[in-house]
Amino acid sequence: MPPPSDIVKVAIEWPGAFPKLMEIDQVIWNHTSKLSLFLSPQNRNDIKNGSILRLTTSPLYAWPHQWQRRTYWLLLLCFSFGDLLSFTLTAFVELMDHGIVSWDTFSVAFIKKIAGYVNKSAMDTAVLQRSLAILESMVLNSQDLYQKVAQEITIGQLIPHLQGADQDIQTYTIAVINALFLKAPEDKRQEMAHILAQKQLRSIILSVSVPSHMPSICTSPLHHWFNLSLLFPRFLLINHVNPAMDFTQIPPGMLALDNMLYFARHHQDAYIRIVLENSSREDKHECPFGRSSIELTKMLCETLKVGELPSENCHDFHPMFFTHDRSFEEFFCICIQLLNKTWKEMRATSEDFNKVMQVVRDQIMRALTQKPNSLDQLKSRLQNLSYTEILKIRQSERMNQEDFQSRPILELREKIQPEIMELIKQQRLNRLCDGTCFRKISSRRRQDKFWYCRLSPNHKVLHYGDLEESPLREVPHDLLQEKLPVADIKAVVTGKDCPHMKEKGALKQNKEVLELAFSVLYESDEYLNFIAPDKHEYCVWTDGLNALLGKEMTSDFTKSDMDTLLSMEMKLRLLDLENIQIPEAPPPIPKEPSNYDFVYDCN
Repeated sequence: MPPPSDIVKVAIEWPGAFPKLMEIDQVIWNHTSKLSLFLSPQNRNDIKNGSILRLTTSPLYAWPHQWQRRTYWLLLLCFSFGDLLSFTLTAFVELMDHGIVSWDTFSVAFIKKIAGYVNKSAMDTAVLQRSLAILESMVLNSQDLYQKVAQEITIGQLIPHLQGADQDIQTYTIAVINALFLKAPEDKRQEMAHILAQKQLRSIILSVSVPSHMPSICTSPLHHWFNLSLLFPRFLLINHVNPAMDFTQIPPGMLALDNMLYFARHHQDAYIRIVLENSSREDKHECPFGRSSIELTKMLCETLKVGELPSENCHDFHPMFFTHDRSFEEFFCICIQLLNKTWKEMRATSEDFNKVMQVVRDQIMRALTQKPNSLDQLKSRLQNLSYTEILKIRQSERMNQEDFQSRPILELREKIQPEIMELIKQQRLNRLCDGTCFRKISSRRRQDKFWYCRLSPNHKVLHYGDLEESPLREVPHDLLQEKLPVADIKAVVTGKDCPHMKEKGALKQNKEVLELAFSVLYESDEYLNFIAPDKHEYCVWTDGLNALLGKEMTSDFTKSDMDTLLSMEMKLRLLDLENIQIPEAPPPIPKEPSNYDFVYDCN
C-alpha cells in the first residue's frame, strides 16, 4: 500500500545537532515549543522527499528583550548624533506599528529616556514629535505603561509645547493629553478636567487653532442623586413609573440629565417658558421636554463625536467651544430652545417627533458649517434657519441637483410649464366665480358696510352689489344688482395707482391697506375699487382679472403655486426613471426603410 501523499521523508537539522531523518505531515505547520518550522499553507507543498529543513529560534521569542536592549543602547548612543536619533525613533515607531513586539515589554528606563526628550526645553523638532507619538502609543496600548508614563509626564510639562509655532507638535501634544485623559481613572480624570478647563489653557488652544479632536473635557461631574418627581413634571419624561430608566441608555446616559439640570438652573426664564407653553397645548401637540433633551444630547454627541477616540483625519475646529467654561451645556441650551421653536413652527404632534429631530439636526449642521466664533453667533444663525427657510433650502438643493439641470429635464420643464399655468389660471377664474365679500371704506374710514363681487360662470360679466352684513355663504347672482361686462374692462391697477388710494383721506391709510388695494378701470375713466380682505384674496383677484384680460399673472402666489405644482409634476413623471441614467442627447432617428412594400398580418 503506497504511503499517504501528505507524509514526506525529510532531513531535519537544528543548532548543535546532526541532521535526522523524519516523516512529517504537510498538513501540520504550527510551531512546537520555542522552535518553529517555517511552513505555511503557501509553501508546504514545495517540500519533497529528501529535502533538508533547518530549524531556528522564532523571532517572537528571540526579538523582544534583545531588540529592546539594542534599541535602548542605540538611543543612548544616538543622543549626540543629531538626525540619527530622529531616524532611529522613526524606525522604532514604524516597526512597533506592525505589532511584532508587545508594548508591555519595555522597561522603566526606556520610558524615562523617551519622557526626558519631551521634558527638555530645547529639543530637535523631529525627535520631540516622534517621542510624543511613542508616549501616546504606550498609553493607549497598555494600562501598565499608562501608570509609568503618567509618573514621568504631567499636563503642566505638555502645555509649553502647545504654545510653540509648530502645528504638528501641537497636534501630537493634544493627542498625548487625549490619551492620558482617556486612560485615567475617574478621580484623576476629574482633576485633569479641572486643569484643562481653565480659561488660560482654552485661550492657548484657541490661539494656535489646532484640530478640534479633544474629548469632552469640560463636562461637569454627573449628578448621581436627584429627585425627578420634584424637578420634572409627569408629562416631560418617557417612563413615568421609573424616570431613572430614561437615562440608562449610553450615549447619552446621565449627560442628558446633566444638561437638563443646567438648563433649568442657569436659564430659568427659558425653561419656565418652555414648560408653560407645553402645558397650555393640547396633549397631542405637547413637545416632550424629557425625551427631546435625551435625543438632542445624543444627537449633539454624535455630531461632535463626543466619547469617540481622536481621529487624525478630522480637521473640524469650532472656536466657540473655547469661549465659555461650560460650552457643551450652553450649546445644549441653545439647541433645546431651537427644538421647541421648530416644534411650534411645524405644528408637530408626538407622531412627528422623528421628523422634528431631523429638521433640528439639519439646522444645527448648517449653522456649524459656518464655524461661528462664539455661542452668540451660533444662536443668531440658528434664528435665521427657521423651518420655512430649511424647506426653501432643501427645495433649492433638490432643484440644483445635476439631474434637474440636464438638458432633457429642462426641456421637460419647459413643456410642462404652460400646462401648469393653464391649471393655475382655471383655479383663479373658478375662485372669481365663487365670489368674495369686500369691505367698503369711506372717507371717514368707517368699515361698517360690505359689498360682494363675483364672476359669471361664462366669464363674461362681473356681478356686484352692496350687503347689509358679511354673508355666511355665496351670494346668488340675482341678488347682485350691478353688472360690469368683462369686455368693457380696460386695465387693472394696484397700490398707489388706485383712485381710492389717491383721495385726500385715504393718503393716511396704513401700508397694509395699500398693499391690498386694486381697481378695475372701465369705460370713460370710471373705476371699480377693491380692498382685499387679505393677501391671498388680493393675489387671487389680481391674477384672475389679468387672466380675463389675457395678461400675465405675476403675483407671488402664482409663483409659489407654479414652483409647487411643477415640482410635483416633475417628480411624478420621473418616478419610473429612478436610478436610470437619462442621456443628454435624444436617441438618433433610424433610417427610412429601403421600401414600404410590407404589411403586418394581424392573423
